[in-house]
Amino acid sequence: MEFDMNVGFLRMAFWQIIVIAGPILLVALAIGLFVGIIQAATSINEQTLSFVPKLVLVLLSFGLLANLMLVELTDYFVFIFDQVAQVG
Repeated sequence: MEFDMNVGFLRMAFWQIIVIAGPILLVALAIGLFVGIIQAATSINEQTLSFVPKLVLVLLSFGLLANLMLVELTDYFVFIFDQVAQVG
């Protein structure tokens, strides 16, 4: 195995992290920003007001995107295991 191949595998791993975790994190960021703006506009500083909608929508988006995430992870691990089988 060459160094460039290892760097390529690491780059693919980081890309998979972004593809899999990115949509969930973007939903959490958007909801947090929206609730933060609403709280700042109304001067309501209740902690559960920011936690409950974020929890519900993140769980909902996780449920909707679970199939995509599982397919991406499965494809990646099949590729990695094929590469390991080729080396030794």
